[in-house]
Amino acid sequence: MTQADLVARERAGLLKKLASEAGFMFCGISKAGRLDDEARKLEAWLNKGLHGKMRYMENYFDKRIDPTLLVDGAKSVVTLLFNYYTPDKQQDVEAPKISRYAYGEDYHKVVKQKLFDLMESLQAHIGVVSGRAFVDSAPVMDKAWAVRSGAGWMGKNTNVIRPQTGSWFFIAELIIDLELEADGPIKDYCGTCTRCIDACPTDALSPYQIDATRCISYLTIELRDAIPSEFKSKMDNWMFGCDVCQEVCPWNRFAEKHKEAAVEPHSELLALTKEDWQDLSHAVFNRVLGKSAAQRAGFEGIKRNIRFLNKD
Repeated sequence: MTQADLVARERAGLLKKLASEAGFMFCGISKAGRLDDEARKLEAWLNKGLHGKMRYMENYFDKRIDPTLLVDGAKSVVTLLFNYYTPDKQQDVEAPKISRYAYGEDYHKVVKQKLFDLMESLQAHIGVVSGRAFVDSAPVMDKAWAVRSGAGWMGKNTNVIRPQTGSWFFIAELIIDLELEADGPIKDYCGTCTRCIDACPTDALSPYQIDATRCISYLTIELRDAIPSEFKSKMDNWMFGCDVCQEVCPWNRFAEKHKEAAVEPHSELLALTKEDWQDLSHAVFNRVLGKSAAQRAGFEGIKRNIRFLNKD
């Protein structure tokens, strides 16, 4: 092993220690470079139209598959996982449901600040490091990099699943110009299990592939047009996102509650009844969901979804 290799190993160990101290549940490293195999799969998925009206998925294809085009001089892609699991649920079982990841403050802001803090800590130890932080907000194939780094394997529900942990986590990246010892992928432990596929209310899943045009998360968040009537009886009462394929995943029995106050549910959120949601006002929406990722759908989007659930 060369001196450069030893330095890369030492720095990787330091980064992982700092990431743990910053509250991340995992830190893994990949060499920055083209994702050729993933590019072919992405292109095939797009050509089938399985991304629906998410036209942004077609943009910046070259940058999406090559981080060196996103960050000048990029040498390492650092994958970080941040736990958001909570066993807490909405109290009224008839209330329209909201995905757990949107219970608290918008994860984009919460996790990105932690990435900035982590970069500052790293620089305090080794000097200037250049790069960018990403949290589901740029053309970065976060799941592909998570798999490459050993964060987990790509499950049949297209979520990254981590052994003895599950999949209730946000994925983030630091793409930096620092040489670090790389990790490698781990084995796929889905085996013969098809619980996620069998449980999907809209039949959006096939093994290792999702038809976004049938996914409840897409229908309630990304789709700006009217929700197709064929899904009227298939929404499982979800008004923002959907957690079904995670709830049924056997690996998520190992999930432990997060330790981040910022992603705790708003004090009123879980107590809202079915009637409260039906009568939702701008004031209540802004107070309860104003800092949440649910802002992506907006007040009118949430109201549209609730009306669709209540439509005869």
